[in-house]
Amino acid sequence: MKKRFVALFLAVIMCLPLFLLVGCNNKKTAAGDFVVPEEGFDTSKEITITFYHTMGANLREVLDKYIPEFNKLYPNIKIEHKQVGSYDDVRDQIKTEITVGNQPNIAYCYPDHVALYNLAKAVVPLDSLIDSTVEVKRDDGTTEVLGLTDEQKADFIKGYYEEGKQFGDGKMYTLPLSKSTEVLYYNKTFFDQHGLKVPTTWDEMEKVCEQIKKIDPDSIPLGYDSEANWFITMCEQQGSDYTSATGDHFLFDNEQNRAFVTRFRDWYQKGYVTTKELSGGYTSDLFKMDPNEKGNSYMCIGSSAGASYQRPAKTGDKYLFQVDITTVPQVDPKNPKVISQGPSLCIFNKADPQEVLASWLFVEFLTTTPAFQADFSMTSGYVPVIKSAAEDAIYKSDFLELADGGDYIQALSVKVGLQQEAAYYTSPAFNGSSVARDQVGLLMQQCLSSKTDDVAKMIKKAFEDAIAECKYQAG
Repeated sequence: MKKRFVALFLAVIMCLPLFLLVGCNNKKTAAGDFVVPEEGFDTSKEITITFYHTMGANLREVLDKYIPEFNKLYPNIKIEHKQVGSYDDVRDQIKTEITVGNQPNIAYCYPDHVALYNLAKAVVPLDSLIDSTVEVKRDDGTTEVLGLTDEQKADFIKGYYEEGKQFGDGKMYTLPLSKSTEVLYYNKTFFDQHGLKVPTTWDEMEKVCEQIKKIDPDSIPLGYDSEANWFITMCEQQGSDYTSATGDHFLFDNEQNRAFVTRFRDWYQKGYVTTKELSGGYTSDLFKMDPNEKGNSYMCIGSSAGASYQRPAKTGDKYLFQVDITTVPQVDPKNPKVISQGPSLCIFNKADPQEVLASWLFVEFLTTTPAFQADFSMTSGYVPVIKSAAEDAIYKSDFLELADGGDYIQALSVKVGLQQEAAYYTSPAFNGSSVARDQVGLLMQQCLSSKTDDVAKMIKKAFEDAIAECKYQAG
């Protein structure tokens, strides 16, 4: 009890400045939606924009390559970008800076980060910017509409774009920058040798795991890296409740969800599947093992951005086996659902509306420029957020057309990601949505591995405890 009280006290103290900012500085933070100035963007005014991200050196090189291209259009906008550790480091630094009005102009973000920032109404709703018909004169003598054209909106992969309005109020707060998803990696050499069908449904997955176990009893047929993603994806695929951005947030304790957890527990107990936490490391380590070693896997569900980690070692000039990639199994292949992950961009409120306009122009440039999206994808392994990037000549010839399960496995992974563009989903975002994610991940670990004679009772209690912990942590 004492431990919980201390945790609650620290949580309140960490968030208190945000609430104080809302209450004591309401005039500044509760001003409502951003209003585009009638005069539009002032190209004669020198403006400096700060951008927080997590890019390593290779991605910063890509960004630095395209900033001069942006400045050919808008030389009065100076971009200062800064790597700030991990995604959580970005969140924590901005959370502190908001309390003194010193937040950056633009930042990498995940939906729960934005929900936290919006306790202080710090993030600019993008709707008025997206829909603006104000014309902006660029330095090359051409003009552009400030907002997104119908063609630009349609160019976004729908699931990535829709993530920006998963906050329960109907407003758009982010645009996607680069995304990843989950895909199914499998040992094509083994599947071909034994005439195995690559599973497209969870029923087929169970059958093929049973077949593999008979062929190689010492193997663990399937590795699934993220227990939380597995749980959330199953909710989406079968149409059962998980969370809500409004009202009662935590809805995942229901009969449908208990049923699939019970089923996957049976798989784990039979040795069909393991996960990152239950195996003690990324399941790609089991997948890329020599198939002659005990405890290897023949399938792995993991991030599309981590494809290079799924590639086995070489013996001479050949890989141990051939890898192929496909979409994750579905409840209903006619209505596929796969998770959307990876950073988006948000813009922060500033006293000077010209800073907001300059920030928007840069965000729009990064997210709608096919060449940048293609270059960023080739370097990062993430999926571009606009469909037109796949038509970039260099991207097609030097990346996508070389896709295979060996040297160009990352290109193959991105190719699969682009092919399933209609299947992406995102979960509701609210302050505490990350708590739900953590708790269902822990719930899966516990329910799969617990030793008990009364499985139903154990699973029921695990769900009840997870809901109680979500409500406790969310306050």
